Amino acid sequence: MSATSTVSRAVAARPTQRALARLALVASLAASAAAASLAPLATPLAAQSSGWTAAAVPTDSSAAKTPWGPGEHLVYGVKLGVFNVGRGHLTVEGFDFVRGKPTYRAVMGMEGRFTFYKIDDTYSTWFDLYTLQSWRFVRLYGGSYESQRHYEFYPERDMWDREDNDEFGPMSTDSPLDDIAFIYFLRTLPLEVGDRYTFDRYFKDDGNPVEVEVIRKDRRKTDAGEFNTIVVRPTFQSDGLFSQDGEAELHFSDDERRLLVYMWVNMPRVPGGISLHLNAIQEGFPVNPESRAAVLAAQEKRQKDSTGR
Repeated sequence: MSATSTVSRAVAARPTQRALARLALVASLAASAAAASLAPLATPLAAQSSGWTAAAVPTDSSAAKTPWGPGEHLVYGVKLGVFNVGRGHLTVEGFDFVRGKPTYRAVMGMEGRFTFYKIDDTYSTWFDLYTLQSWRFVRLYGGSYESQRHYEFYPERDMWDREDNDEFGPMSTDSPLDDIAFIYFLRTLPLEVGDRYTFDRYFKDDGNPVEVEVIRKDRRKTDAGEFNTIVVRPTFQSDGLFSQDGEAELHFSDDERRLLVYMWVNMPRVPGGISLHLNAIQEGFPVNPESRAAVLAAQEKRQKDSTGR
């Protein structure tokens, strides 16, 4: 073997700075995920410290740019029709791995009671740190109507698989999204009034196309403050949180955070529909460094504005 070929092979085998950074991030995520798995995943009534700090959340310039990150915890009052019945939350609980893929683990939960009707629903999603596509989705209905569904997504095999029974089906998209991952995905879009989006990314083929319409701007007063909002109407073609047979409105804050300030869903099994009203905010820490810098700068500006300095 010549000296030249030996040097070339050595250079080719040397990991790049990006590869080393990715390995370091994966190691950090693994440690974070392990630590999170040991902590209780309680649902507090008000936003409180989750243990996440800027120093505890690693950064990666290859991660998708997002206005949220681990530690974000949004607390809601839940209404059935006009009646206050309970509480809810939308939380980026932390990091996890699905078949070796680094993911965010996020949860939407709702619980409450009205006369003889009870809700205790949890939607959990595991979506990719880099592409935001879903790898796993678990839906648990408790209360008066009980149901469990656990989906795993295999875009490399063009299929989804329901783990709690023998059901499976085709999946034509390489970047699937579930009901909750779609909410986080929408928060990364420009969302200008009059915009209409069509996506063929719902994991079930019969749920496509997903139509998203940005219908107006609004202003909502909540226990967490008063917000200018952008009102979005999503429609899926199959059953789920935003089914074709129902109606839904999502009100995102008209700022860099794109917080879900208010959500109303007219669900067939719930008389009067369910609505979530923002009560408290705990902001998280984006993984992408540009996103984090923008979020931290905006936080600092809001603090200065609130103190008049």
